[in-house]
Amino acid sequence: MAAPNPDELKSLREDFQKKNQTCFILGASGETGKILLAEILRQHLFSRVTLIGRRKLDLEGQPYANVSQEVVDFEKLDESAAAFQGHDVGFCCLGTTRAKSGADGFVRVDRDYVEHSAKLAKAGGCRHFVLQSSKGADSSSSFLYLRVKGEVEARVQAIGFDRCSIFRPAVLLGDRQESRPGEWMTKKILGAYACISPTTMTVPTVTVAQAMVNNVVMPGKDGQKVEILENAAIHALGKTK
Repeated sequence: MAAPNPDELKSLREDFQKKNQTCFILGASGETGKILLAEILRQHLFSRVTLIGRRKLDLEGQPYANVSQEVVDFEKLDESAAAFQGHDVGFCCLGTTRAKSGADGFVRVDRDYVEHSAKLAKAGGCRHFVLQSSKGADSSSSFLYLRVKGEVEARVQAIGFDRCSIFRPAVLLGDRQESRPGEWMTKKILGAYACISPTTMTVPTVTVAQAMVNNVVMPGKDGQKVEILENAAIHALGKTK
């Protein structure tokens, strides 16, 4: 996907705003999700934004006037099917870590919760589903993380959205809410490496969020229901403001 120039992007945003579309965000409390929410609201792209999660976020003031929140139990997600109804676009930044939730918990959140949410979204009328995955996602990988990411990609694609955009960022650079010492040091090292080869092993979280927003306002290719954006493509699309 070729990135539009700033003037083209401005025109695309204006056209998109006229469509009066609505969206939901899964994982708005996370590293990417919170930046994505801020960018969506800054650009006034959607007439209504719904945050779907396990708890309500502390959002106050005029910037959040068109934001609603739905608290769900992901273990009983069918009971909250109504939360997924009536949205044109769905953003999924939902995820956890093996260190935080254990291997079984990681699989349940990053694969099963995402798949179940996507099915409810499709049933509720969602046409465009935007999924944050990972660089190296591969359902046949011997590494749990990459295997689960590959599996959820395949399952979401099989649901049959009119358009499905899958983002495969490398290591995210940003202010992670639950940073661990080892992770902090790794990011420092990769951050220095990024100065030499910026699109190979890392990507700023804000760039991922911006790329997701830019992707949504751009029309999909005719006949192509699924698009996969690797790390270099995310950099190219996300740097256009």
